[in-house]
Amino acid sequence: MGADFGLWVPGVDYLAGWREAREAADRLNRAFLGVGLELSEARAVAATDDAGRGVVRLVGLPRAAVQLAELLEGLADGDGGAR
Repeated sequence: MGADFGLWVPGVDYLAGWREAREAADRLNRAFLGVGLELSEARAVAATDDAGRGVVRLVGLPRAAVQLAELLEGLADGDGGAR
């Protein structure tokens, strides 16, 4: 449940967790743009969990997820993400 369901627990600092998640999401979104992904197709979104910890969710179209997977697979293969 938690913050995403509108049920806030008294005494939990959701804002601090969200701020941390927002910084991470912004950085990831800049990286997406840097590799040619459009934020209308894939983006990172800041949120919090029910304990107030920051959470970054990835939201996107299937083709953008495939493109991101190809980039990561390329890095894992040691070719620097080249296609």
